[in-house]
Amino acid sequence: MQVRLGTAADVEAVLALVHRVVPLMVATGNLQWDATYPNAAVFLRDVEQSQLWVADVEGQIAGVAAITTDQEPEYAEVGWDISEQAVVVHRLAVDPSFQGKGVARALMLQAEVVAGLRNIPVLRLDTNTQNEATQRLFPKLGYSLAGEIGLGFRPGLRFRCYEKRLAPADADTDRSCLPW
Repeated sequence: MQVRLGTAADVEAVLALVHRVVPLMVATGNLQWDATYPNAAVFLRDVEQSQLWVADVEGQIAGVAAITTDQEPEYAEVGWDISEQAVVVHRLAVDPSFQGKGVARALMLQAEVVAGLRNIPVLRLDTNTQNEATQRLFPKLGYSLAGEIGLGFRPGLRFRCYEKRLAPADADTDRSCLPW
């Protein structure tokens, strides 16, 4: 598996992955995504901003994540200082045929690499309260639960916020081992 920056040519495969994931999310009561979000425009914007990362397994997109510095204003509700720069993971998804194979973990570790390269020691993210898989994964990766919020652009849903602070040694990433 190679984790690499996504390109515009990857967006069609990313959308196909999302269309396979959404019904599984809905079946478990996780209504975070639907037929309108995330969409091609969102992923193309991620590509344009060099923040779309894909896990590529022999030419097949196994997973995707937007690794950004975009914090939702509602993050302040859990006591975070949103003026403090943080790397934020959005739109994390793994193709059903690759779930349980370390794809999400690899994408989350890439977020730490990005944070290290940018000298940003704080990583943050949110996940729907019904997303049990991510709520199991994030603590295993050293993230702490900070609280729960609503997001204005997803009315009626609740989200759990997680944060990880990197030690100075973690943030001093060796660039020679990066795949790009």
